[in-house]
Amino acid sequence: MSDTRDAGRDTGNPEAAGAADPVRGTAPGRAPVPLSVLDLVTVGVGSTAYASLRTSVEIARLAESRGYARHWVAEHHSLPGVASSSPAVILAHLAAHTSRIRLGSGGVMLPNHAPLAIAEQFGTLEALAPGRIDLGLGRAPGTDGRTAAALRGPGRLDEAAEEFPRQLAELARFLDDDFPDGHPYARVHAIPGPVQGLTGRPPLWLLGSSGYSARLAGELGLPFAYAHHFSPAGTLPALDLYRQSFRPSAVLDAPYAAVGVAALAADTAEEARAQVRAGALASLLVRTGRPRLVPTPEEAAAYHFSSAEREFMDGWIANIPHGAPDEVRDGLDDLAKRTGADELMLTTSAHSGAARLRSYELVADAYGMPEAGPAPTG
Repeated sequence: MSDTRDAGRDTGNPEAAGAADPVRGTAPGRAPVPLSVLDLVTVGVGSTAYASLRTSVEIARLAESRGYARHWVAEHHSLPGVASSSPAVILAHLAAHTSRIRLGSGGVMLPNHAPLAIAEQFGTLEALAPGRIDLGLGRAPGTDGRTAAALRGPGRLDEAAEEFPRQLAELARFLDDDFPDGHPYARVHAIPGPVQGLTGRPPLWLLGSSGYSARLAGELGLPFAYAHHFSPAGTLPALDLYRQSFRPSAVLDAPYAAVGVAALAADTAEEARAQVRAGALASLLVRTGRPRLVPTPEEAAAYHFSSAEREFMDGWIANIPHGAPDEVRDGLDDLAKRTGADELMLTTSAHSGAARLRSYELVADAYGMPEAGPAPTG
């Protein structure tokens, strides 16, 4: 019988490039821990989803060439400034333009989808990019309540989060194709999948911004990713709970925690500040029910903030390591030390796609990460 604690095991796929250790990354250059990309595919005023997705491809190729461990895409809905509503589709595109870097969801919001549909999507991704796919899962809607209701259908909104453990176990069984005899789904197969022969298996990660997923990830022996970038106050308690709850499993013999952090490096501190303010204003507008394309730095500079809005902006920006490359490096080093993170996942929200790309390049430079050149994709 399957168990979610078997979620990351290697099933023997000879093509699996990442089979040696699908979870733990390697710290590149002088970085204290592995560094990765968390991509929201942000869209700025005057730009398009097409342009932002092209930038994401450039970021993935840069990340691969400089030693970032993985490139994850987050699921969000009904936000004009974010083009990542369909992570599996975007990941298939990124897989076609890369050949080494791990690709995954950061995450798929499990209550929004049938477990079989996710198993088939990520089984397809695993077939396209063997040994390079991660399946990160969350239980939040990734949007507002009205949009979540439209995604899930009538009557499912209130029950969805409570059903998360059952859905998680069901998803693991579809991925392993091992429902017991007599189960209603015993003859239902996720395709591509094990029924077609020996295949790889994307490792499961749990994502969260509270103690719920932290505890569940620990109890199941799964890797855990915490959303420090939008819930910094809960970071240390959640990580402590994950580590205290951890039980060794077929996936991990010790806890492995990634921490998502918003960070932006630019050639000058002034440029970084301008881009961060634009991204912070976009977040403020989302929080106050006015989502739109990411404003320009000029719009952010001219915006008239109320005292409550200014307090939000100051607090939001204080949580983002930004500035010249050395400043960002120091901020990331401090976060890794304070949290004991096993990996940092950097997300960069800016008006400009060029600023997003440049930030990842400058962080790599600051840590002396190798310049291997992009790998062939054919």
